[in-house]
Amino acid sequence: MAFRYRLQKILEFRIRKKDAQLIVVQEAQTEVIKAEQRLAQNAAEIASTRENMRKADFTMYEAYDNFLKSLYEKEVVLQQEKQQAEEVLKQEQEKLVEMEKEVKVLEKHKEKAKEAYKAEENAAELKRLSEVAVQKFFQKLQNAKAEELEEELKKLEGMKFNEY
Repeated sequence: MAFRYRLQKILEFRIRKKDAQLIVVQEAQTEVIKAEQRLAQNAAEIASTRENMRKADFTMYEAYDNFLKSLYEKEVVLQQEKQQAEEVLKQEQEKLVEMEKEVKVLEKHKEKAKEAYKAEENAAELKRLSEVAVQKFFQKLQNAKAEELEEELKKLEGMKFNEY
């Protein structure tokens, strides 16, 4: 009989949950990368605006100042979004680690159960072999006793024959 793990469905369920969580972690990583890209775009826009401000007419300075101010405010918002995305990523990674631990626990349990099953099968095989060996031993013992009795009978018959 082949080994059958009694908690296999639970193990498969946990593996599916872990795989789903891995996808969630990848999506969270994507969000962090997107937030970093938006920050980089905003920083590039700030740099280009400053460069253009230096070349612009002095009457446009106020408009450039207002635009730069809005870009700096946008940078603060983008930094907050990035921090939130990083926090979400960290939480999702912690969940993933926990799910991986749960899967590993069941996999170790499965390995131990498999080893116990193999040990039990080996013990049963040894018991069967032992029973066969005991039966052969008793059969040989009975054969030996039967031969011994036959020899004694022959001796006794030989003695009786000699008496006549």
